Amino acid sequence: MLRERSIHGFRMRPALLALIGALVVPMFGQTQPASQPASQPTTAATRPVIYDPAADGKQQIAAALESAKRENRRVLVMFGGNWCGWCQRLHALFKENKQIAKALLYEYDLVLVDIGRFDKQMDIPTGYGINLKKGGVPLLTVLDADGKVLVNQESGALEEGDHHNPEKVLAFLNKWKAEPRDAERVVAETLRQAAAADKRVFLHLGAPWCPWCRKLDAFLVQREVAELLARDFVDLKIDVDRMTKGPDVAKRFRPAQKGGIPWFAVLDAQGKVLATSDGPHGNIGFPSEPEDITFFSGMLKNNGKRLSPAQLGQIEESLRQAAKSAQSQPADKH
Repeated sequence: MLRERSIHGFRMRPALLALIGALVVPMFGQTQPASQPASQPTTAATRPVIYDPAADGKQQIAAALESAKRENRRVLVMFGGNWCGWCQRLHALFKENKQIAKALLYEYDLVLVDIGRFDKQMDIPTGYGINLKKGGVPLLTVLDADGKVLVNQESGALEEGDHHNPEKVLAFLNKWKAEPRDAERVVAETLRQAAAADKRVFLHLGAPWCPWCRKLDAFLVQREVAELLARDFVDLKIDVDRMTKGPDVAKRFRPAQKGGIPWFAVLDAQGKVLATSDGPHGNIGFPSEPEDITFFSGMLKNNGKRLSPAQLGQIEESLRQAAKSAQSQPADKH
């Protein structure tokens, strides 16, 4: 098959394919719709900007690795450029195929590294043992949470005719995803850490599909907020979808299971529930309203030992700013 794997190789261009199609269809009949799917852009003018030409790939990867380590995911790096039709097709498949989109949401932090016309940020793939000028783009690299290369995958093996085979792409993603954590073990280890440090545990339940869970997570990992909370609490996130025994742990600490997620609680070092996010009107979820923020601050104040009033005020102000940002990008609570 003719290929566009590199600047040294070649693939049938859209214009040539159209010419061949014009000759073949009258002979054999049309077997595909006359209009081309949106996932297969044909000209530079119709191709969306999926790669940020100004982005620093190393910084992108570093941020993704931090997230992957917290969430027990992999980092998926896709090298390419906005000019690359097959990069566009693969990215469209990532978004449009529900199973693939879910696999990426649950198991990967996706990073698109722009390599220009094979003249930008080429030290990144080289550092991963890749010769893009020989192998071409798109090329996928899977990293574990420590930044170790698990596999470099040229996308030709995932193609079928003029598109990427969804089954092959999904199989690739499933093969290289991280092994799930055991929620019971994570709880036990966190309680040991809390006991050794004379701290409490801040437990929060979430799932990848829940946008307000992601907003809460983003608030909790803000450097200033995380450092202050760590004075009194050991953070414990239980992913009820991805962790084995996640639903069992959730039910143990939250028997009623009402009010959706995110849901959170303060535990002592023996696992006793001291306070929860269930306020006067039910689970406050991500604290976005003034009364919710006051309730959240009260939980910290009443169950902490080391946080000063000024430090509690810093956390509260950070939460107000996070809530303001969250409300400007609405999402349904679940």
